[in-house]
This record gives sequence, C-alpha cells and structure tokens, in this order.
Amino acid sequence: MDKIIIKGLEIFAHHGVYDQEKTKGQRFIINGEFNTDTITAGMSDDIEDTLDYAKICDYIKDYMVLNQVNLLETLVNELSRKLLLTFDKISSLSLEICKPDAPIPAKFENVSIKVERSRHTAYISVGSNMGDREDYINNAIDNLSLDENIKVLAVSDLIETKPYGVVKQDDFINAVFKIETLYSPIELLSRLHIEESSAGRERKIHWGPRTLDLDIIFYDDLIMSTDKLIIPHVDMQNRMFVLKPLCDIDPYVIHPRFNLTAKEMLCNLEAKE
Repeated sequence: MDKIIIKGLEIFAHHGVYDQEKTKGQRFIINGEFNTDTITAGMSDDIEDTLDYAKICDYIKDYMVLNQVNLLETLVNELSRKLLLTFDKISSLSLEICKPDAPIPAKFENVSIKVERSRHTAYISVGSNMGDREDYINNAIDNLSLDENIKVLAVSDLIETKPYGVVKQDDFINAVFKIETLYSPIELLSRLHIEESSAGRERKIHWGPRTLDLDIIFYDDLIMSTDKLIIPHVDMQNRMFVLKPLCDIDPYVIHPRFNLTAKEMLCNLEAKE
C-alpha cells in the first residue's frame, strides 16, 4: 500500500495531567504515515484524486488546539479515529505524538506514543424469533448505521428458518450484513450486545428464543479465540441460516481457517442434506 508520510509536525497545545501543562501548554511533535492509493492521482495529476496532506496537517492542528485531554493515550487514539472518520481516502494509519518537553525530572530525549489503526470489514449475522421479528432486525441495522464508527455496506434479504439447537420454539427471521468499522473485535462485540439489550434480549436459555441475536461471523481475515469471542464464528459452516444470506451479499468471501468461500461452504452443506 502506498503511503503519505508527515514527519515533525510541531503544534503548541494544552494537553496533560498537570495544571501547568493545561495552562501554559507545550510543544507536541506529530509523525504520521497514511496508507492510501496514489495511482489514481498519479494518472490524473489532480489533487482531488489524492489525500491532501495539507488538509491533514490543518485538521491535526485544529483538533489538538481546540480540544484538551489529560493523557497522551487518549489524544493519539481519539485523533487517529477522527482522521479515519474524516478522510475516507485513508485506509489505515500509523500516528505518533511526541512530548519533547514533558515534565519529567530527568534528562531525556523524547516521550511519545505511537498507534496503528485501520478500517476493518466485518460480517454480522442477525436473527429474531420473538415479537415483530423483522422490526427487531431492521431497527438494529438502522441503529448501527447511525454509529459513526460503523458503515453498513450491504444487507442480505431476510429469510425464515427453523430453530437451531433448542427446536421447541418459533421460526427465525435471519439475515447477514456487511460493515466497515473502526471498532476492534471486542469493542464491536460490546456494541452489538448494547443493541441486543435495547431490544430486550435475555440470555436465559442457550440457543433459546430471542428478540435479537447479533453475531460476528468474520472480521477481516482474523482468527481469534478468547473466553468472550471466537472469530470466525463457531460452526458457521454448518448453519444454513448464516451461509444462505452470506452468499446473498458476498458468495466469494473466504473463511480464513478453512480457505473455502461462502459459496463452497453452502454447497458442501447442501450436499449433506
């Protein structure tokens, strides 16, 4: 990926834990690498086709001068997020903020925090088998689309399916939607749980009836397993209610563990039935 690099951008601002930092202010030095496409601009020679680094510098300066936080960690994380939200030509970035005049009672060269952040693609499975099932699903997708950290890219058709696991319950309405997000996997999971709770979801019976069920199916090409979250979603290759709507929006997305497309997994499952 091509990069636009900014080094040594000096800004005077008022961030810090101590009162003297907030009142007197100090120098901050910013270094950034911004991954973007330069081929289009290279062919057109038009500034509108590229990432305008002057505008990035102005944005960083305005943000740091107009806002005030205590921690460098807060500043670099929030500024990174805002840059990705503001400049859609940035696919990912590396941002370092330095405090060369930090109030440290010893000789030192520099203090800095550097983070790397990017846009992520995720696929979310959604289902409901209580109340107005379609309303629960549509409201959830609408609410998530209003979150500035989430952009809904595609939504499958709704399908009606038989319950999986505990079978003595009503049929489900299911769908899959594709998003671009700035959330980490755990942050995204928490955001989905908030949406489930707002729909009155109660976790009483495993695989039991629910007003709203939201699961992360894929997150980029990530393979992870923790007590809270497993990606790709466990057993999705055997779940027709996931694979059918997934193929509706992206039949060639690849399962990072099995190296099979959604279409291939669906064909395999249909052959078993």
